Amino acid sequence: MRASRLLSLVLLLQNRGRMTASELAESLEVSVRTIYRDVESLSAAGVPVYGEPGHAGGYALVEGYRTRLTGLHGDEIDALSLAGLPGPAAELGLGSVLTVAQLKLDAALPAPLRERSGRIRERFHLDAPAWYRDADPVPHLTAAADAVWNERRLRVRYRRWAEPREVDRTLDPLGIVLKAGIWYLVAASTGPRASGSIRTYRISQILHLAEDPDQAAFRRPTAFDLAEYWQSSLAEFDQNRFQGTATVRLSPEAVRRMADLYTSAVLRSVEQTASAPDHEGWIRAEIPVESTIHALGEVFKLGWGVEVLDPPDLRAKIAEYAADLARLHR
Repeated sequence: MRASRLLSLVLLLQNRGRMTASELAESLEVSVRTIYRDVESLSAAGVPVYGEPGHAGGYALVEGYRTRLTGLHGDEIDALSLAGLPGPAAELGLGSVLTVAQLKLDAALPAPLRERSGRIRERFHLDAPAWYRDADPVPHLTAAADAVWNERRLRVRYRRWAEPREVDRTLDPLGIVLKAGIWYLVAASTGPRASGSIRTYRISQILHLAEDPDQAAFRRPTAFDLAEYWQSSLAEFDQNRFQGTATVRLSPEAVRRMADLYTSAVLRSVEQTASAPDHEGWIRAEIPVESTIHALGEVFKLGWGVEVLDPPDLRAKIAEYAADLARLHR
């Protein structure tokens, strides 16, 4: 365990440059005192790590020092072999780069580990897109990714749900996220009317994209954390999406089918609120709903296997739509 931590410390300094003892301790999830002892051990072992005192000080490796790709274990090779997603990498314009990187990794490994890496790729395949839907066309993905990497301000024409449907935006692109096969651009809006708020844009809905000729570069906020922003936005999305709950009766067959038809939020609610089955095997449960109109489509996914008990307006709407369907197909 300690040897792995020492190697991680060296790799952190190699990849990030100078870091304080507090920063190293936070990254490695140990105490600052442990970092002091680890640095002393590395120095004693001949690793050229040195410290500088003062407010701007910290630990660093002697310039030019690089550790080699050695000491990898089998489970670490497995993780690296599963890390690449060929489809998304190709969409980002990195397909050939990923292939070359994999070849270099294989060349650096001893024969037994190289064979293990090949077996992983033969036996496991990662496919990001969701079921029942083709991938979005994303002609502007590569340009957006380049702007994120090089911190270049963008002007985009974007198609949204609200009116007016098409809007022009000036954006500081901060990151790109792939969620269930859909690419999103996370960016801060700029300009005289913009609030500077960070928003998420579906890249397939970008109709036109170009670098801002007036002010092409921007400074990325040092405190911005893409993963933290994304998790927070997902939580906020779920909180704002559901406006209420509906009480329903579900048949045993409907309960079995729900995993293929509903989001995790709905499934979690059913699991937490389900009653004991009645004499026919039906259960009562609560499900979150966005609106009456949206709930209609969600309920009809289960057909006769679900009965809405509450709220009354949703139950009445279900009966009305069911009568209309019966008349249409009579």
